[in-house]
Amino acid sequence: MKILCIGRNYGLHAKELGNEIPDKPVIFSKPDTALLRNNEAFYIPSFSNDVHYETELVVRIEKMGKSIEPQFAHKYYSHITLGVDFTARDVQNELKSKGLPWELAKAFDNSAVVGEFIPIENRPIQDLHFTLVKNGQVVQTGHTSDMLFKVDEIIAFVSKYFTLKTGDLIFTGTPAGVGKVDIGDQLVGKLEGRELFNFEIK
Repeated sequence: MKILCIGRNYGLHAKELGNEIPDKPVIFSKPDTALLRNNEAFYIPSFSNDVHYETELVVRIEKMGKSIEPQFAHKYYSHITLGVDFTARDVQNELKSKGLPWELAKAFDNSAVVGEFIPIENRPIQDLHFTLVKNGQVVQTGHTSDMLFKVDEIIAFVSKYFTLKTGDLIFTGTPAGVGKVDIGDQLVGKLEGRELFNFEIK
């Protein structure tokens, strides 16, 4: 399986980091070793002093597809969750300043948290509200209607370049409000009020 991530997919988040609004999806990937599941604790890596949470809707691909048309993209997923794209912001800023790729800042071990997957059923995927609660306080709020590139558009775009396979995960981008994590923090992700992950930072 592979993990594909969409950068700068919420306008306010792009602005809060001083990035331009993209005219097509910004794609990066994480290896399967980045996956962190089952509410296991996240350990801050030794190479960063500024790891940030980025809460995102995550879509799980459920059949193989290549060059998928947007109007058929919804046939390739039926379960979603919330996840956290952990980012070593200090490492990322250094890499960006040199025009280098982001993998060291984005794709390190356990940097892709996923919560409990739930069926999409009759939920409109572009009308979902989600929150991140840190130590009992809401620190990030998002609504999928604010995505610059909608889920089905993302699937169509990435499938032109990468054959999508059963089990692949797509992190669809984070809204504004990202911030640093510290040892002892507790992060809880909720989709439409339902808790999908709850884990500790160590």
